[in-house]
Amino acid sequence: MDRSGIFAGDDPFAIARQWLGEAEAVEPNDPNAIALATVDPSGLPNVRMVLLKEIEADAFVFYTNYQSKKAVEIESAGKAAFVMHWKSLRRQIRVRGITEREEGPKADEYYASRSLKSRLGAWASRQSQPLSSREHLIAEVAKLTVTKGTHPPRPSFWGGFRLRPVEIEFWADGAFRLHDRFRWTRETPLDSWGIQRLNP
Repeated sequence: MDRSGIFAGDDPFAIARQWLGEAEAVEPNDPNAIALATVDPSGLPNVRMVLLKEIEADAFVFYTNYQSKKAVEIESAGKAAFVMHWKSLRRQIRVRGITEREEGPKADEYYASRSLKSRLGAWASRQSQPLSSREHLIAEVAKLTVTKGTHPPRPSFWGGFRLRPVEIEFWADGAFRLHDRFRWTRETPLDSWGIQRLNP
């Protein structure tokens, strides 16, 4: 199959890490931002920006409040999708797959790496729930600063999700809108990948 250097190899996770690394050198803000899509129980979709925190050997990992709307919808469906887009590179990656929680040592380690204010913010925010005022949220953070101290543990309601893809599509801009598109697909996260070039 005719694939250029930016699509080199058969491992889509290696390509994704390469593209993200290249984006980190040129994107001015949050090169790891993804537009994460979920659906509610009626099938109505939701999408929001989230920061991707790790590309593992066979999965993508991000973190959130388990009581947030996104988390509730992820756990209800057991599936999610996202797109990463880098305008400076004129590239994007689309991912669809199966989800599972990451709430073990890896979640603890990532939580501990965040700034103290971000860790206290995770405790204070009842994500996606109505908030009477910003002052109320700031007061809650101040109260938690006293009660939780400088080394707050990771809240049980906050952790990660791992998305194990069954489909990954890479898109790179081409002259005259003759873009390069390649799609990796598999039936389940345990199967081998099939690779196809797609029309732009």
